[in-house]
Amino acid sequence: MAEPLTKLTSRTVVLPAENIDTDQIIPARFLTVTSRDGLGVHAFHDWRWHDDGSPTDHMLNSTEAQAAQILVGGHNFGCGSSREHAPWALTDYGFRVIISSEIADIFRTNSVKNGLLPIVIDRGAHQWLLDHPGAEVSVDLSTRLVHLPGNGGTYAFEVDDFSAHCLMEGVDELGYLEGQTDAIAAFEANR
Repeated sequence: MAEPLTKLTSRTVVLPAENIDTDQIIPARFLTVTSRDGLGVHAFHDWRWHDDGSPTDHMLNSTEAQAAQILVGGHNFGCGSSREHAPWALTDYGFRVIISSEIADIFRTNSVKNGLLPIVIDRGAHQWLLDHPGAEVSVDLSTRLVHLPGNGGTYAFEVDDFSAHCLMEGVDELGYLEGQTDAIAAFEANR
């Protein structure tokens, strides 16, 4: 799965557009693969690449963006069709955290199952992030707090305990179950 995620401090990349859907995150023509490896180059493909394959001047092609691990998306991020490939593309690009004032439910579920932490933050804090692209933000999953620099403030976010545990351990649901083999064997032996 992914590297364990407990605390993360990173500069942000801001994509302020509202209603960024999963087809914008990873266009359907790239959904033929069953591995997440290499999908990062296709993240936001139609924004980042010309038809001839040459790069556009989109900020996601910049060195600064490629070093960032936190993406701040506009309101209603990840809407549209359900596809695991969307969080796969984002994590392969290098993102570990997505922050917005609203994140689509299916995208949020797919994200936590694939090592990407989706954070819904209140509109005021979200607007602060939109207004301060490149800000250095700290996320603490163990306390479920986002720390904005300067006078930006500290904000709580919600994530269920099981998803938080899996993210902090760097395992998916199957990895969690595989880690319980001794407990399962003991239970079966005592039945």
